[in-house]
Amino acid sequence: MERLDRWVEAWTRELAGRVPRRGVLAWLARILVGGFAVPLLPVARVARAEAADPGDPTRCDYWRYCAIDGYLCSCCGGTPSTCPPGTVPSPTAWVGTCLNPADGKRYIIAYRDCCGKDSCGRCACLNLEGELPVYRPQLNNDIVWCLGAPSLIYHCSGAAIVGVAEG
Repeated sequence: MERLDRWVEAWTRELAGRVPRRGVLAWLARILVGGFAVPLLPVARVARAEAADPGDPTRCDYWRYCAIDGYLCSCCGGTPSTCPPGTVPSPTAWVGTCLNPADGKRYIIAYRDCCGKDSCGRCACLNLEGELPVYRPQLNNDIVWCLGAPSLIYHCSGAAIVGVAEG
């Protein structure tokens, strides 16, 4: 143990001789603040929601699909949050707020159409929770959201978790 103490003391003295104290303090402060900020990022919350993801993503009663309208990408070669191969996600989306029964929290879900292939034709769903009229397009699922994508041909719809709905 004494040998380790001598080695640590020698190493810290050498470091102190080469590096300014303010630089070390600034580096330590960045590490500490960054470490405390990581759990605040939406990515960390979304990862927790993904871990507690109950239900069958090929059924309309899956919790993420509370406001979806269209064919489910999870039945068409994709996942609830990714488009199948050969399709492109639309650059725009409509949103919903769905309750995850596993943790009792409500999550913001971005519903995005996958475009570029003919309609999948499998697992059609029409869920209307929170839908508003067309003049509020961000909350309307009747619009084909392939506008702005390389192709206007609709294939399926996905449901990606964006974050936790606070409040």
